[in-house]
Amino acid sequence: MKIYLDCYLCLLRQGLTAVRRAGLSENNQLAVINGVLQALQQLQPGQTPPVIATQIHQVIQETTGIPDPYLELKQRSTQKALALYPRLKEIIAAADDPFETAVRLGIAGNIIDFGPADDYDLWASVERVLAEPLAFNDLPELRQAVDRANEVLFLSDNAGETVFDRVLIEQIGSPVRYAVKSGPILNDATRADAVAAGIDQVAEIVEIGCDALGTLLERCDEEFVQLFHAAPVIVAKGMGHYESLSSEGPRLFFLLQAKCNVVASDLGVPLRSLVVKQG
Repeated sequence: MKIYLDCYLCLLRQGLTAVRRAGLSENNQLAVINGVLQALQQLQPGQTPPVIATQIHQVIQETTGIPDPYLELKQRSTQKALALYPRLKEIIAAADDPFETAVRLGIAGNIIDFGPADDYDLWASVERVLAEPLAFNDLPELRQAVDRANEVLFLSDNAGETVFDRVLIEQIGSPVRYAVKSGPILNDATRADAVAAGIDQVAEIVEIGCDALGTLLERCDEEFVQLFHAAPVIVAKGMGHYESLSSEGPRLFFLLQAKCNVVASDLGVPLRSLVVKQG
């Protein structure tokens, strides 16, 4: 997906939010914002939002000297989600269609995203996603693809959302490889975040070989790129994966909430829509 002008304002806001969260002095905040503005000015035509967003958050990390500004928030998000895990399992057990319900719960967890927003109501997201229709409903195709596959590659999104991914993975009959970032970036899940959510109990955790947002294949290590191209089915969580992989073909299924106007517009759906979309 191409970058839109609205993305500039969003990225600038993300930078300001991150430095304030880090408790920096006003002078240091200004230094970070200047770095963000320089990165935006150097943006090359044709780049996707995750490319420039990755640059922005690397500027924040380098300028602040804090390798993981979102560490505490990620831990807190995981604990909040784990507290709901028993209730999520009860919902699945009582469902007429456990697989669809698990997919919907996976999408509900996608509300945990400190890129487009600074706050969220997790249980309200669960209730809404279980009740509302899917704006894109390629669920039958996803079900068929997963049933036929000998394995599934699952591209993770955010810490805390990982708990909801676990619920979905538990409904997938095939072996699952769960891909995480190799280093901290925004509130994206790393291996430690996945283990904290119990993903290691239901899937094999693999690292992509870089700390870029979304999945930027040109930055991933060769082992993961080979895994990506060999996977018969890929479940890709969140807007960053849609932004970076939307042209990668029908093996991909994007599960997300359209939390920003840019992604909603590109998908052709209303803001806050629920999406299960085959690539």
